[in-house]
Amino acid sequence: MKLLYDIGLKVYDGLLAVAAPLNQKAKLMLQGRENQFGRLQQDFAANQAPVVWFHCASLGEFEQGRPVMEAFKAAFPEYKIMLTFFSPSGYEVRKNYSGADFIYYLPLDSAANARKFIAIVQPKMAVFVKYEFWHYYLQELKQRHIPILSISAIFREDQVFFKPYGEFNRNMLRRFTHIYTQNKQSVELLQSIGITNASIAGDTRFDRVLQTAESIKPIPMVDAFTSGSEVFMIGSSWPADIEALLPLIQKYKPSIKFIIAPHEIHENGIVTLMQQLGEGAVRFSQADLLSIANYNVLVIDNIGMLSALYSYGTYAYIGGAFGKGLHNTLEAAVFGLPLFFGPKYSKFQEAVDLVKLGCALPVDNTEELLVAFEKVHTTPGARQTITDTEKQYVQQQAGATTKIMADIQRLLKK
Repeated sequence: MKLLYDIGLKVYDGLLAVAAPLNQKAKLMLQGRENQFGRLQQDFAANQAPVVWFHCASLGEFEQGRPVMEAFKAAFPEYKIMLTFFSPSGYEVRKNYSGADFIYYLPLDSAANARKFIAIVQPKMAVFVKYEFWHYYLQELKQRHIPILSISAIFREDQVFFKPYGEFNRNMLRRFTHIYTQNKQSVELLQSIGITNASIAGDTRFDRVLQTAESIKPIPMVDAFTSGSEVFMIGSSWPADIEALLPLIQKYKPSIKFIIAPHEIHENGIVTLMQQLGEGAVRFSQADLLSIANYNVLVIDNIGMLSALYSYGTYAYIGGAFGKGLHNTLEAAVFGLPLFFGPKYSKFQEAVDLVKLGCALPVDNTEELLVAFEKVHTTPGARQTITDTEKQYVQQQAGATTKIMADIQRLLKK
């Protein structure tokens, strides 16, 4: 398996170079890793402070790691934080995040890169968020006796760790000092393969969304657009989501206002979306305070507003579950909104929980979406029941950051 792992990484590296001229993400990844070790050596040459290293695959994992990073900074102000990303969708959005002292792309996993990276950074601890398991980095950290934590981890029976041929991957898990899982099932799965360095802490995103909800600031343009109306928020949508939603939008506007925040804001995609929506839709970048209330649909063509936009919602649709997988439901759930999304949500514990509680309604097509929405929209008391249940659920799930930080303090004070 190690041979296949090495071959896979080399093939990936080659494909990245081939794709870069045609693919923006591949181009950004290559550009971000140019002269990376030279820049690292320059940044760390004069550093005398201890360093803790946080690694996140992308933006979603960053939001999970953020509460722990910020709690760490408060508890250990003498430390500097090194933050790395694998994906451009994390790095490019958060490369100026003020909570970290150094922010980089993670050099591709290899024995040489891992040795060089750890030798330069010299972290006192490494924290990997959710799904990140890199053989050579974990091996190098373990050999140097540096504590390694995995936080907000979640495991499923169909993963390679639990297959007869998964010993190489199981060895990666054994290198962690501790694995903090989101649920009991994950701990039980790990125990079934002899991994006992694990415990339930929960999902740190609950802590993050509660923090965010408390610090939301009004958006004057959105205030003017909603103007006291019921609002159906559509977050992180893809074309497949819009296809399912269009009949609902056409049926309920103008009695309900719609705000659409696409997952990707490429100009071609926004233009296509505006054409699909037709009359009554306006882009945020082209709206003005005096006339925006006359529109029925507001399309958000920027990044960074979504969590605040959910505070304006009466209902919310979360995108992605007609494609690779559901996006963040908790940003909407913290406000107690009845949730709707497509069928691919089973890998997300919070989504499964919210469906069981009756706060979220998964649908397979437009017809099911119309029926599900009509039921919530017209049943007396249905929305308030969902709101109360959902807010209570989010509050009950909070606290993972506190549990993790208690162990971090113990490990660093040894």
